[in-house]
Amino acid sequence: MSGVNEIRSTFLDYFKRNGHEVVPSSPLVPRNDPTLMFTNAGMVQFKNVFTGLEQRPYSTAATAQKCVRAGGKHNDLDNVGYTARHHTFFEMLGNFSFGDYFKERAIELAWNLITKEFGIDSKRLLVTVYHTDEEAFTLWKKIAGFSDDRIIRIPTSDNFWAMGDTGPCGPCSEIFYDHGDHIWGGPPGSPEEDGDRFIEIWNLVFMQYEQVTKEERVDLPRPSIDTGMGLERIAALLQGKHDNYDIDLFRALIAASVEATGVPAEGERRASHRVIADHLRSSAFLIADGVLPSNEGRGYVLRRIMRRAMRHAELLGAREPLLWKLLPALIQQMGRAYPELVRAEALITETLRLEETRFRKTLERGLSLLNDATADLKKGDSLDGETAFKLYDTYGFPLDLTQDALRTRGIGVDISSFTDAMERQKAEARSHWAGSGEKATETIWFELKEKLGATEFLGYDTETAEGVVQAIVRDGAVVDTASKGDEVQIVVNQTPFYGESGGQVGDEGVIETDTARLKVSDTQKKGEGLFVHRATVAEGTLKTGDAVVLTVDHDRRFRVRSNHSATHLLHEALRCVLGSHVAQKGSLVAPERLRFDVSHPKPVTAEELKRVEEMANAIVLQNAPVTTRLMSVDDAIAEGAMALFGEKYGDEVRVVSMGTTIEGPKVGKPYSIELCGGTHVRATGEIGMIRILSESAVGAGVRRVEAVTGEGALTYLAEQDERVKALAGALKVQPTDVLPRVEALLDERKKLEKELADARRKLAMGGGAGDTASEVRNLGGVRFIGRSVAGVEPRDLKGLADEAKASLGSGVVTLIGVSEDGKASVVVAVTPDLTDRLSAVDLVRVASAALGGKGGGGRPDMAQAGGPDGEKAADAIEAVAKAIAG
Repeated sequence: MSGVNEIRSTFLDYFKRNGHEVVPSSPLVPRNDPTLMFTNAGMVQFKNVFTGLEQRPYSTAATAQKCVRAGGKHNDLDNVGYTARHHTFFEMLGNFSFGDYFKERAIELAWNLITKEFGIDSKRLLVTVYHTDEEAFTLWKKIAGFSDDRIIRIPTSDNFWAMGDTGPCGPCSEIFYDHGDHIWGGPPGSPEEDGDRFIEIWNLVFMQYEQVTKEERVDLPRPSIDTGMGLERIAALLQGKHDNYDIDLFRALIAASVEATGVPAEGERRASHRVIADHLRSSAFLIADGVLPSNEGRGYVLRRIMRRAMRHAELLGAREPLLWKLLPALIQQMGRAYPELVRAEALITETLRLEETRFRKTLERGLSLLNDATADLKKGDSLDGETAFKLYDTYGFPLDLTQDALRTRGIGVDISSFTDAMERQKAEARSHWAGSGEKATETIWFELKEKLGATEFLGYDTETAEGVVQAIVRDGAVVDTASKGDEVQIVVNQTPFYGESGGQVGDEGVIETDTARLKVSDTQKKGEGLFVHRATVAEGTLKTGDAVVLTVDHDRRFRVRSNHSATHLLHEALRCVLGSHVAQKGSLVAPERLRFDVSHPKPVTAEELKRVEEMANAIVLQNAPVTTRLMSVDDAIAEGAMALFGEKYGDEVRVVSMGTTIEGPKVGKPYSIELCGGTHVRATGEIGMIRILSESAVGAGVRRVEAVTGEGALTYLAEQDERVKALAGALKVQPTDVLPRVEALLDERKKLEKELADARRKLAMGGGAGDTASEVRNLGGVRFIGRSVAGVEPRDLKGLADEAKASLGSGVVTLIGVSEDGKASVVVAVTPDLTDRLSAVDLVRVASAALGGKGGGGRPDMAQAGGPDGEKAADAIEAVAKAIAG
């Protein structure tokens, strides 16, 4: 047994055989400890179990935990590559007891694993205990048979662990391996303890007290065990190496780096290969766990790690992006133990390649400017901070990179003047936000963003997380507390709540502490990076600095995710069916429904909508994984990604792909590729189904499509089914016969309406057109019929006028219909032989004026108008007669 993968599995299998639950590694971004930037120990995921806040179905556990120490209190970044045992990413093997076994069993399990399973020579081992822990001292003598001189009492905090100023704590016992007197160094506690002869390989924490106050410490009712063994360290020992970078895992990664660069891992270049190997691991695992490079928080630490590796790639002579080419070697080594690497391979690849491409441009430009600025400086001098800031602010060359580039020449940087220049820039930016009204109100978010930094968004991977309250805003002002009934806006350091953007509504949910509960009704993005939770305090009092648990409304988020992914599928289906001119012009992604507007010059037919719906649902049935990658905007669009209307994009964008095209020229290729920062389903099958509700016009050349998904679609179809059944019952037919029956009824209705209209016309004209002779008046040689008719629709007046005109042979007909609400419609018809003398348009306007209306129009032989006063119908007829008579 020597390989890293075999050592890991041996450890976990051993504890599984001894009754432990093997628990998967938690993500590198802690969900239950907002004070940590990254998971840095195996016990992090069990913190709430140890404190009693969380119950799990097991009382003992074992893990191989991913850890990163590259930011905040635990920062090993600068040492990595130059020492034998510093890493930014490492694996911590550990076993845990939550009130089950305690010291004796923990020591026994550790001793048997090390000496029997791993076969380590017990003569080379020694241990430390806290100086007052007589129980541990006695147990080591009993179980390991150690003499007193091989059990070293340590009186310092190095051998006493505490979760914080208060809370669980207890003594430690560390296990050391002696590499031999040919290596300088002394045992722990000696003046030479910093040497490399005695190396700690395992730390056992005996969690037996609770620190109540600074002065008061009491026994825990259920003492527990927390252990930690660095996999890289124990692998080096088992493989007969004194350097972690000589183990099989790192040898494989360094070999890949050597092959890609053509530079041996020897001499001064050895450190560069080690940096690349270590930083590749941390970068890949952080990206797989949802961290992307940025200029804030965790994203900034990732960017520093990536760029440090990329700087060393450049030192090795690499002229093209290198790290992404080494990813297959990492996946080959660690992909089986950590399948998230395999799942996120595309995202990791694109992120590494994009970041290194951009960084090389920054590096080339920055180094050139830096060389010019420092040409006259010598060892011991300092670069002025103004120049360093200009490199950062104008050319994107970070301060730490400037310091790193100058370190080899023994030149420093004037940090004080750099800070002054940074503050002046912030003051100038703040002044640009001065204003009134809404702009002035938004100033508060700018100031908070400047003070607090951007909110870390965790919601791509989780719907629950812990955070720390950084600001409470009430009535437009920052306050320290909020009490029951207060409506406030909350800013925390990290959140799973999505802030409204890109058409997707903000999340709802709850924020809780031990004593307070807030109902979150909306989440907004403010101040270019702050996530602001609009909430009402339902219980207790909330204070700035409180640790809180943030829980997104799961059912609502699920429906929103489904609807968002469905918009992507429908968008592409519309493009396939209607043409490539279709582009999204706005959207709303809510839990109840989805709505989006697209460019299209005419209504979408029912047949086209049917094809769109069928195509989108075919992708749903594929249950295809939804993948996310980070790319440059230009690369994304070149690959076919659609940019959404109204969205602002930075240099880096999230590209969401889903489905496989099953017909047409893109068959076999990704179905939908869009630039999108929203949340989506993990696989298209989670959408359930898509049902289009409507299609309508919202403006010139813009059509609106509304749809529902999943349960919403099922509910809609169920309601439609109930309507059909009710209709079938009313018609006294089977549901399958509803349509033929309705069509027959409509035909019958049309026939009856025609017969009724004919009867009304005849009645209106006194029984028929032939009965109008007695009504004909002679007006200066022009035959004239004028009549007010009732019960006739305005659209039927022209037909009646034509009949009357035919019966006249030559003359003018004026008919006025009066509706039930007293309004009038008037038609004037002139026979062709008279249109050169009389215009129907002129005459109908005379009638309209008499009816209280204005205008009217038509042709010289037939015109129509209206008026509000139907009681003046007789006056209107006489007005037309008078106009004819002249």
